[in-house]
Amino acid sequence: MSIKSDIEIAQEHTPKRITEIAAAAGIDEKYLEMYGNYKAKIDYKLLQETTAPDGKLILVTAITPTPAGEGKTTTSVGLADGLRKIGKKSAVALREPSLGPVFGVKGGAAGGGYAQVVPMEDINLHFTGDFHAIGAANNLMAALLDNHIQQGNALGIDVKQITWKRAVDMNDRQLRHIINGLGGKMQGVPREDGFEITVASEIMAVLCLASSITDLKERLGRMIVAYTYEGKPVTAHDLKAEGAMAALLKDAMKPNLVQTLEGTPAFIHGGPFANIAHGCNSVMATRMALKMGDYAVTEAGFAADLGAEKFIDIKCRKAGLKPSAVVIVATVRALKYHGGVPKPELNSENLEALEKGLPNLLQHVDNVKNVYGLPCVVAINAFPTDTEAELKLVEKKCNELGVNVALSEVWAKGGEGGKALAEEVVRLCEEPNQFSFVYEEKASIQEKLDTIVKRVYHGDKVVLTANAKKQAQQLSDLGFGEMPICMAKTQYSFSDNAALLGAPKGFEVTVRNLKVCAGAGFIVALTGDIMTMPGLPKVPAAERIDIDENGVISGLF
Repeated sequence: MSIKSDIEIAQEHTPKRITEIAAAAGIDEKYLEMYGNYKAKIDYKLLQETTAPDGKLILVTAITPTPAGEGKTTTSVGLADGLRKIGKKSAVALREPSLGPVFGVKGGAAGGGYAQVVPMEDINLHFTGDFHAIGAANNLMAALLDNHIQQGNALGIDVKQITWKRAVDMNDRQLRHIINGLGGKMQGVPREDGFEITVASEIMAVLCLASSITDLKERLGRMIVAYTYEGKPVTAHDLKAEGAMAALLKDAMKPNLVQTLEGTPAFIHGGPFANIAHGCNSVMATRMALKMGDYAVTEAGFAADLGAEKFIDIKCRKAGLKPSAVVIVATVRALKYHGGVPKPELNSENLEALEKGLPNLLQHVDNVKNVYGLPCVVAINAFPTDTEAELKLVEKKCNELGVNVALSEVWAKGGEGGKALAEEVVRLCEEPNQFSFVYEEKASIQEKLDTIVKRVYHGDKVVLTANAKKQAQQLSDLGFGEMPICMAKTQYSFSDNAALLGAPKGFEVTVRNLKVCAGAGFIVALTGDIMTMPGLPKVPAAERIDIDENGVISGLF
């Protein structure tokens, strides 16, 4: 029997009209802005006018990612469906996929198997135009900045200290470093420039953290886009840009409502780069999900050392959110990979390698329980190749830390396969909760960095290059020292070295650059070589994507 692809499963499904989904969730039709029959935007006035209490917030995170895949979004969707299967009212809040990864390696990001959000083709391709609006606002800022310089440069902007880049929602390495303004005096001022992928734009992070149009406008105005010859920051407000940018983002601010295959309400909104930004869907979408049911399931980018830490120290801190429980997604295959098994051999039982790779999971579990102070469950995303002995070993090691394991079969069975996980999550939500941030906000930049490296990564210390030390002093002098830290490091290791798998010890993390995102409200600490404009692989997913004469899309997976 052949296994159906994600897109085949999605296309064979008949979704409910979005008005039906909204009505069942308790959303009055006056807040709906329809985008066809199966997707809608929700007016943010809903949050101002609703008197509904908040449900419990559940964060889905994962072990350190591997090429074997973990299935965090699939688990999030399946858990939300599973909660409904056991009689609970639930909603899920997720990030929007970026076109770059869709056409690059991922080929889509709307869950998988029978735990998907639909219409998956729309969600993966353009959706409601949010990312295009963000790209337009980003590039309007770039145009106004260069025009100011061309028209006499009254602010004294140093063209060698422009920090704002242009953006496009595509993996296009050719645009990483460019020279523009060529062709003579009337064509602009020649300078070095570059593009970032739209999800790496600070506007994306700003939109996802903003609580209202007024807050959005204020945050946009605070964004630093360049420095003067005297080293003073130049903001979007200095260039009178925030009003026009906010106007472009008017509709993009509104969360998008879709549904899972089983009709669970799904808010899909925003998607900051999980390496260089905070990697979570919008605060607004999370707040709406909390108002729509007893339980709101959300996820954070990459593993619990990156996504979950930023979710807690940036998103929860700034938005006043408090999770009730955490799900840590793992697969037996990925744990064997951490134990040194190459990808082609992951389907064979290997208890020795599994035992060697388990410390990665256990360290994430320990962090969630004892650093973040949150009750958690390990969700083993089931594969047909998992053996009973392997599953028992994972369970035994987690039980030793006082954490239960639930087998998640949502990919194959949808919500039915998420019932065991849902039951455990409901139990955890009633447990004592010692939720805490990793570091004190008033600590110095150096102290915050050191605390993250020691407490979360379990490294020896952080090392700041001479350049980073100078930047830390400058940022403190400019009044940004108390902002949260947003670590930009490899997702493939607890350390800043992607080759160090498992749970390495005795390493240092080198911060080579510190950049303030004054609008988003955090300082990005760059380690290693983090790309803000990815490239396409040798065989891009785009080569498999097609459409027939009836408008039916294939190749998304």
